[in-house]
Amino acid sequence: MMSSRATAPSRMPRAGVMLGMRENAGQFWLLVLVNAFVGGMVGLERTVVPLIGTEEFRIGSAVVAFSFIIAFGVVKAISNLASGVLADRFTRKSVLIAGWTVALPVPFMLAWGPSWWWIIAANILLGMSQGLAWSMTVNMKIDLVGPKYRGLAMGLNEFAGYAAVGLTALATGFIAARSGLRPEPFYLGIVYSVLGLALSVWLVRDTRAHAQLEGALHFRAGDAESAPRTSWIIAETSWRDRTLFGVSQAGLVNNLNDGMTWGVFPLLFAAHGVGLGGIGLIKAVYPLTWGIGQVVTGALSDQVGRKPLIVAGMSVQAAGHIVIGFGLAQPFIAGMAGSVLLGAGTAMVYPVLLAAVGDVAHPSWRARALGVYRFWRDLGYAVGALVAGLVAGAFGLVWSVYVAGGVTFASGLLAWVVMRETRRSHGVPRSADYPR
Repeated sequence: MMSSRATAPSRMPRAGVMLGMRENAGQFWLLVLVNAFVGGMVGLERTVVPLIGTEEFRIGSAVVAFSFIIAFGVVKAISNLASGVLADRFTRKSVLIAGWTVALPVPFMLAWGPSWWWIIAANILLGMSQGLAWSMTVNMKIDLVGPKYRGLAMGLNEFAGYAAVGLTALATGFIAARSGLRPEPFYLGIVYSVLGLALSVWLVRDTRAHAQLEGALHFRAGDAESAPRTSWIIAETSWRDRTLFGVSQAGLVNNLNDGMTWGVFPLLFAAHGVGLGGIGLIKAVYPLTWGIGQVVTGALSDQVGRKPLIVAGMSVQAAGHIVIGFGLAQPFIAGMAGSVLLGAGTAMVYPVLLAAVGDVAHPSWRARALGVYRFWRDLGYAVGALVAGLVAGAFGLVWSVYVAGGVTFASGLLAWVVMRETRRSHGVPRSADYPR
């Protein structure tokens, strides 16, 4: 599926290739639709799977109950890292198709798996699929639009993905309330995976030539030829560049919140008397607010800058945890209000972090830099689920909410201290600074 013929691409873009959202509208909006199906695959699990663990398989340990999220987060993080290398070695399209191919068994395993190990195995495949497919929709949209509308492009991409997460979480909650936890809620996943694969194979076109054109137009001559080693990119994105470090740690903590809410919220609100339909609403409003808000915040970051939205967004997320943790006397109201705040704060952060990485990295190594950032960001799923399980086991579920709120506020402060503004900057080092 991944042809080695793409391993040595031409350094010059093809004639007729243009950058811009309007110039590439057909492919751009097709990729928005494809990412909606990618997000829907994650939404299958948000309401139902934690309850399958505790009610069907009678799992008593919070860490074991959240093990499917830990497996998902670790595998997705590693797949994100690999996706950038694979995209540079092969093509964006081939990696996208590989991601969808891996996803095909997932809804069947979730619907009919006879043991908890089947659920964990499904999440290993789901994490691999998400790391490959979602990473490519991000990279391909950044390739298509160029630097001017990068924030808007990321807002629309993440809107599609997380609106689908929320709507699918809502739908599976109501289906489960009427038909049971399995198998009916997972039929949606069969539709998503088949359509996502078909569109990716037959209609999506590769975008490598657009990335080459941006490199030729917006960066210094010779930078593409001196693209650095992957080890250099990992160090630069993870800790050596202060701004990219600030971005990476904020991404990790953001998804720590998501991993925590994924596992904790269904159990926490069920323990306080909220039914499946109500839990589905609480679980849906978070990613829906997140998804819809990104259309505004991504475009806004193109005007006011990346850093203000990142710092403010982490504080708003922390406020959401406070509302939930201290409002459980009215659990449904607290859940809805806190989820709106969590979603709004995440919307301020999520597409803007991606845009900031895209601002700094040269197109010749941007796919790998985004892969490194997404490695740290999605490792947050596993960290969040593990921390939530340990804290919940020792002190109770609500304490995992308090801990997540404190960590999130601290992350926002750290981003404020270490980050510089990146909007419309190209902060790549001189070609001579790249290790050969």
